[in-house]
Amino acid sequence: MKNFTLLVALWACIACNASEKPSTTANTHEAFIRQYYAYFNQHDWGKMANMYTETADFKDPSLGKGIVKQTREQTIKKYSELSQAFPDLRDSITNIYPAGEKHIVVEFISRGTAPDKSTFELPICTIFTIEKGLISKDFTYYDNF
Repeated sequence: MKNFTLLVALWACIACNASEKPSTTANTHEAFIRQYYAYFNQHDWGKMANMYTETADFKDPSLGKGIVKQTREQTIKKYSELSQAFPDLRDSITNIYPAGEKHIVVEFISRGTAPDKSTFELPICTIFTIEKGLISKDFTYYDNF
């Protein structure tokens, strides 16, 4: 009985400590997503697009309603056009929230200046689904009014 009680106490300590540490998957996903935003801020659209599956699902007000499938080439085109309109386009991460084994949620502020010198600052939230080391879904939410 004494050994059983000791075993249960030991198991409880291990379980409590394990739940307090972020999972390896969460750490890997966070590093992956931080690299994604580094490519974004460098305007390296090719490297950023290669972080997606060949065709990924997007929810983005700029693409219309519902889920839109986009290839890597379409992603490069979209962001190339965006950076032409806003040459100093930059995203600043405010929070990252791991959400299970396949998802990570990112809050960030997007900023830029148009050729007419007007500026914008837009809070955005994106839910990424990461499968087999690539982004398969990019669900982005912001106020586009």
